Amino acid sequence: VFGKDINLVLVLNNLSSDRKSIRVDMSASTILYTRRAVAEILKAATAVELGPKQGKHIRVKIPYTHYGKYLTTDKRIQVTALCEVLRSQGLKLLVEKTIILEDTNIIIKVPRRVVVNRAVSLEISYANPLPEPVSRCVLLVTLMNQQVKINLARLAPRERSKIYFEFTPRRAGPLQLQVDFSCDKFSHVKGFVTIAVAPA
Repeated sequence: VFGKDINLVLVLNNLSSDRKSIRVDMSASTILYTRRAVAEILKAATAVELGPKQGKHIRVKIPYTHYGKYLTTDKRIQVTALCEVLRSQGLKLLVEKTIILEDTNIIIKVPRRVVVNRAVSLEISYANPLPEPVSRCVLLVTLMNQQVKINLARLAPRERSKIYFEFTPRRAGPLQLQVDFSCDKFSHVKGFVTIAVAPA
C-alpha cells in the first residue's frame, strides 16, 4: 500500500544434488507505466550457500523513506534480482517483479436511495497514508460534467478526515462521481462511484 514499507521475499531452491554457491544482485527503481526507470531506490548484493535440494528465503525491505520522493503518479516500482551460480560457466537467472502500489485513501459513501430533484448528501473520506504531515490538500469533485475544487486543511501523519458534499440530481439513471485528491507530497489519488438515481 502506498505510504508503507515494502517487504519482499526472494525464494531460492537448489533442485540438484550438488552444493551451490549463489551471488544475488538486487536492485529496485521507481518506473513509469512504460517501464522507463525514474530513480534507483535499492541496490544490494548477497551470497547464498545452498545444500543439495535445499531452499532459502532472502528478505528485502524497501522503506517508504527510500521510495516516497521518487514515486511518480503511476506508483510503480520495478524490482530485479540477478542470481549467478558461481563456478558454473556463467549460469545466471534474472527475476523481475513490477509492484503497483494501491491507494486506499478515498472512500465515498452514498445514501441507499437517491431520487431525481431531491438534494442528497455524500460523505467523502480521504487520508494521508504517509508517516509525515501533508499540506496544500485539494479535492477535485467531478459530477454531471461539472468540477468543484475544495481546499482542505493539512493532514497529520496517517490522519483520515471527511467532508460532506451536497448536490441535486436532475435526471434518473446512472450518475458517475469522481474524486481526485492531491497535496504537496503526492497527487491524483482517485476514487469514483456510480450512483443509481431513481425517478421521482
